[in-house]
Formats: sequence, C-alpha cells, structure tokens
Amino acid sequence: MYFILIFVVVVGLIVMSMYNKLVALKNKALEAWSGIDVQLKKRYDLIPNLVSTVKGYAAHESGTFEKVIQARNQAMSASASGNIGDQVDAENALSGTLKSLFALSENYPDLKANANFMSLQNSLSEIEETLSNARRYYNAIVRDNNTAIESFPSNLIANAFNFMKFEFFEIENNAERNNVTVQF
Repeated sequence: MYFILIFVVVVGLIVMSMYNKLVALKNKALEAWSGIDVQLKKRYDLIPNLVSTVKGYAAHESGTFEKVIQARNQAMSASASGNIGDQVDAENALSGTLKSLFALSENYPDLKANANFMSLQNSLSEIEETLSNARRYYNAIVRDNNTAIESFPSNLIANAFNFMKFEFFEIENNAERNNVTVQF
C-alpha cells in the first residue's frame, strides 16, 4: 500500500518537474524573442534617418531607397503578424537591402565623411551587433526548448500539454553563408 502511494508521489513530482522545466523554457524563448523585437524596433526607427541622410547625397539612386523602405515596412508588418518564420524572412530581406545602401555610400566620398551619416552608421552597427547577440541567445534557448520537447520522457509531458517547438532564427539566403573573398 505504501509502495503504491510513494510511487504515485514520485511520479507526480517527476511530471511536475518536467512540466515546470518546459514552461520555463517556453517563457525564456518568448523573452529572448522579445529581446530581438526591441533591437528590431531600434533598427526600424534608425533606418528612415539613415535613408534621408543618404538621399541628400545620392538623389538619383531612388530605387535603392525605395527597396530599403519597402523592406523595412515589410519587416514591420511581419513583426506585427506575430509569425516568427515570416519575421525571420523579412528581417533577412531587410539586412540585404541595408547592405546595398551602405554599398551605395562607397560611391560618395563626401557622404562617407559626413558626421551624421557616420553616427547613424555606427548606431546601426551597434544595433546589428546587439541583434546578433540576441539572435544567438534566442537560438540557444530554442535549441534547449526543442530538445526538451523531443526528448523522452519529457516529450510525453510536452505532447500531453501541447508544448510547441519554436523556429530558429536562421539565414535564408545561402549566399550569405559563404566565406567572403577579399582581394587586394
């Protein structure tokens, strides 16, 4: 009789412990995504200032500016949708258009020497570095969460209580994975 009672209590404690671990991992993943969201908001706010500064020097490059603003707006819309996969895709597209904006600045030496442009570029670089760190942290938490959801016996608890796996924040463009070739 006591054996059955002890067994039920031990199993109950194990289930409770696994459930609490899964809840903690889910909340950490949501908090990590929130950290990414904060940095993305800073980037969204900085982009119009950057574009307007570059516009003064390169008025005939309107196609590049339109692409940057369009990518920014799509990224903001994806952020509002709450779908992580869509937001990852939109953020990768925005990063690509920002690279073209900075490549454009190479054609305008006066722009590269402009203090306002340099300040905006440095701010964006800092935001990108912080965003990179936030993405790494998020992916580490997602890895831990997804491993717990897929591992036995916690997968039984995860399935019973509908815990879902999170998507990793990954590069979608395979060309960005390749090493950069530097030639002098």
